[in-house]
Amino acid sequence: MKGERIAQLELLLKAHPEGLRKADIARRIGVHRSTVGRYIEDLRNYDNVVEENNLVRIEAGETEDRLELSIYESLALNMGAEMLLSNSQFQSPHLASGLRKIAMNMLSYAPKIAQNIASLADDAEKRSAGEAKVPNKILDVLIDAWVSGRIVKISHRADHLAAMDDEAGKRLDASETEETELAPYFIGFVDGESGRNPITVTGRLRHSTEIVTIDISRIVSVEILNETYTIPDNLRAFAHQDAKMPVEMVVDVIRVTLETADRSALNSFRSVVHGPIKTEKQPGGKYLCMFDAENSIELILRIIQCGDSVKIISPESLRKRFVKTMRDILSVYDGKGAA
Repeated sequence: MKGERIAQLELLLKAHPEGLRKADIARRIGVHRSTVGRYIEDLRNYDNVVEENNLVRIEAGETEDRLELSIYESLALNMGAEMLLSNSQFQSPHLASGLRKIAMNMLSYAPKIAQNIASLADDAEKRSAGEAKVPNKILDVLIDAWVSGRIVKISHRADHLAAMDDEAGKRLDASETEETELAPYFIGFVDGESGRNPITVTGRLRHSTEIVTIDISRIVSVEILNETYTIPDNLRAFAHQDAKMPVEMVVDVIRVTLETADRSALNSFRSVVHGPIKTEKQPGGKYLCMFDAENSIELILRIIQCGDSVKIISPESLRKRFVKTMRDILSVYDGKGAA
């Protein structure tokens, strides 16, 4: 575990060459501040770690290899940066600083291209200083969570709410948003049907195996949770989900009411829910969650998956089916046979 944390620390510091405070490092990799100090000392065996002005950073060594690109690679990079600035919603100050570093490395062998890239850096900086279409702070938090391997809680507008927002031309209140907790696996562009290439975050829903993709421009706020995750080694490319069902289906649907203190447990029911989920906060801090769901064994299995995180309130028929299913399962292990 300690080796993994040190690797996370190294990656985090290299992602922030300007340096980070120890308190920020502790929060992002999920350890106590005093533990960060020990990890920093261990990292000194591999990297030139510098602490000054209360900031910890990795300083590039004098013998470190400089970036060397061919003239063809340099020109391709120049054109790629131009396309990124003109055809996407990504206007980040990090793009400006990265382009400047590349331009400095290219001055000696490709001065004209270096000047062009430096000019693009100036343009990127000016655009990011204005009102960015993608909030840079939200993107930074998602990147920090991805680098440190932490689950995030995202408050975002749903598809139908986003359409209302576009038509009204104003930002919706947080009360009109959905909450999703997920492990971010990938941050990048997704091809849209309209030709638009939105920046999205794709990951696994907490308490579920389902993979979802969320348009970052629809995210209102992001919070990094104190829970780590790992990306599976056998992960395959995933397609952007279509909200519309490909064929019309006829299913037995019942109205279900559950009680839970952890709203993220509702992620387990996404595959069996039909329509919106309504939640009401109770005086004790728990939530009553009401939704229409398939009256099937799949619903029972989803409730079992949640363990003691949820409690069935209604209907009574579902409570009885659940209890009988649990007794049948237990009977397999106590040797008494099914009831």
